[in-house]
Amino acid sequence: MIDIVLTMLFFFIATQMFSQWETEIDIKLPTAQSGNIPARLPGEVIINIRKDGTLVVNQQTLDEAGLTALLNRIVALFPGQPVLIRADKETAYDHVIRVLDLCRRADIWNIAFATLAAEQ
Repeated sequence: MIDIVLTMLFFFIATQMFSQWETEIDIKLPTAQSGNIPARLPGEVIINIRKDGTLVVNQQTLDEAGLTALLNRIVALFPGQPVLIRADKETAYDHVIRVLDLCRRADIWNIAFATLAAEQ
């Protein structure tokens, strides 16, 4: 009985860790020579930007008003909250700037960009 409980505990811990990565599978990240994999911060908000400019946070598609409301709530509850922007490598630059502008208007300053490490 203890073996079954421990096996279930390991399973739930492993699945919980993978569910924290709020990433969109269909986004192809750009590569960077100097990129490294930073340690994830607790409660980090991940904003996914698809090729067409669609914004996805926590597996929910949001428009600009929805993202603004979410960012304002986050800042009110957790000042200094980190935000990770994951944009597809084919995403137009103006979509990324639009998200940066929304973050700035919400007074979010702790912003990082997701990239893949360049293959050798």
